Amino acid sequence: MAAKQPRPFTPRQEKIGTSVIKAWSRFNTWLYRVSGGRLLGRFPGGAPVLLLTTIGRKSGEPKVAPLLYLADGDNYVVVASKGGMSHHPLWYKNLEANPNVEVEVGKRKLPMIARRASDGEKAALWPRLVAMYSSYADYQARTPRDIPVVILSPR
Repeated sequence: MAAKQPRPFTPRQEKIGTSVIKAWSRFNTWLYRVSGGRLLGRFPGGAPVLLLTTIGRKSGEPKVAPLLYLADGDNYVVVASKGGMSHHPLWYKNLEANPNVEVEVGKRKLPMIARRASDGEKAALWPRLVAMYSSYADYQARTPRDIPVVILSPR
């Protein structure tokens, strides 16, 4: 029996989902920082979490997003999935405007530079990302948007 293909979100579902993600992200960031990453430093299922700070492309203010990550040498790899919604997350739009970011892993703060993975890099990284967090495959199946994979490298 073939697996059921995930359906795209409706505009209403995306609006509600965006609100839920925003509230959860604030709580996750607060608890992560208070505990030095000991609490909410891993997603259910074990995928590790980092905090990504970008500069708002409109506000110029720091914006923080808790994200699952894959360590790849000195780099961290994150996915701009937004749960398979039809549009990129704001943090991704911010780093497109200014790729200088800060990454928090536990208590360590690291200055990094962000870039979108090339098609070849994404093809190589995607199986590892899906092995770490299998829902990424459903997210990509849910949306016609090519979900960006982002490589964060030390500055």
